[in-house]
Amino acid sequence: MCGACAIALTLSTATAIRVYAAQPQANIAGQPVDLTYAAEKAIPAVVHIKYVQNSKTQTIDVQDDPFGDFFDPFGFFGSPNQGQGGTRKQRVQTPKKEATGSGVIISSDGYIVTNNHVVEGADELTVTLNDNREFSARIIGTDKQTDLALIKVNAKNLPTLPIGNSDDLKVGEWVIAVGNPYNLNSTVTAGIVSAKARGLGATPNGIESFIQTDAAINPGNSGGALVNTRGELVGINAMLYSQTGSYSGYGFAIPTNIMTKVVDDIKKYGSVQRVMLGVSGQDVLNYINNQKEQGKDVDLGTNEGVYIATVDPDGNGAEAGLAKGDVITEFDGKKIEKMSELQAAVNSKRPGDKASITYLRNKKKITKTITLKNAQGTTKIIEQADIDVLGGQFRPITEAQKKQLNITYGLEVLKVSNGALKDAGINRGFIIQKVNDENVNSIDELQKLVKSASTSKEPVLYISGIYPTGKKAYFAVPLSE
Repeated sequence: MCGACAIALTLSTATAIRVYAAQPQANIAGQPVDLTYAAEKAIPAVVHIKYVQNSKTQTIDVQDDPFGDFFDPFGFFGSPNQGQGGTRKQRVQTPKKEATGSGVIISSDGYIVTNNHVVEGADELTVTLNDNREFSARIIGTDKQTDLALIKVNAKNLPTLPIGNSDDLKVGEWVIAVGNPYNLNSTVTAGIVSAKARGLGATPNGIESFIQTDAAINPGNSGGALVNTRGELVGINAMLYSQTGSYSGYGFAIPTNIMTKVVDDIKKYGSVQRVMLGVSGQDVLNYINNQKEQGKDVDLGTNEGVYIATVDPDGNGAEAGLAKGDVITEFDGKKIEKMSELQAAVNSKRPGDKASITYLRNKKKITKTITLKNAQGTTKIIEQADIDVLGGQFRPITEAQKKQLNITYGLEVLKVSNGALKDAGINRGFIIQKVNDENVNSIDELQKLVKSASTSKEPVLYISGIYPTGKKAYFAVPLSE
């Protein structure tokens, strides 16, 4: 097993509105590559991001000490179940967290793209420009699947980078990486494109089609710019591949053609609009090699494409007629050689778009054109819901309520007006403790759960809790019509 591992770097930013500039003089074949123009264009548009997550009080489950009763025979320090080998609730204070990363200004009015892992969970974000001006930033939207985020500062006439077409990049082409590794502001490193459409499997359920480069990337580069020799942004630096956690050969950037669609969706709809092909599988070559290791000979009619292992009967793949054993070779006219290319192609579409899917079955080519649907099985745009959709007012429970009901956490419903809570039959005074199997300690946690559920395949909140009388109750609260 390879000892190297993919590591998400600390904090960063990116870009996503097309701005055009005069082109530099082309490099003469056989002459050294001049990267000064690209560096001059990129440095002013790349920012430093400081991340702060304040100390918080959290309730966690801890394992009981089976000898607790021996040392505390009168139960002064434990819970009613202590000593029985179970778990109990304990409140802990989390430490304050600080980190730094990079970002790219994508519009002169203050929009900045960065990695999701740079801003996720932040209570404060401070952006420092190359000219040392500082701004507080707010999060406009995030997308965990592509590890991208859009933030904004209140400023005007900021420097930006023109956005290039990452599909036009060629292996062997020179690029520079600009960012703030180890808090070293405005650092420029150079290398070549080592590979395209690289999938690492580093992000669970993630969409990975990375640009691989040997430009040096280290912690703090995340969210910084990958720039071609024409001074165009072609990628957002996101990960390094290392045995030590520091640069040792390769870095990985999110292509601008993925970034641009994600940012446009966040700005327009508040969340990324996706279609779900509804299939699982792997690169054909990997499948063939796995079968050979088991002593089986396989002839699929091709060594390129995506082998289909399972098909969701309600997904877009099933509508196109896909079945186990098929091999996808094209999507919407674009050749597909591996899973990362298929992920990128599907991710470029929105619900309601039409696309053709070409696949091989028993070596015979089949092409179907379908109207693509989202995870909820419709062609509608899914707008991320806010806590307001519940039609309620909430507050964390008091110490008196905790003692009275023998509970340690929850949100009390103070008021119910027209909305999802009233429709589900939840009344004033009910204490929400769990939503979709997650403990709810604060209004912020409830807000995040509402947003997550509203864009999922099943837009429902499964709420469990307790009334002031001690009666427990369970509700299913739909978030869509």
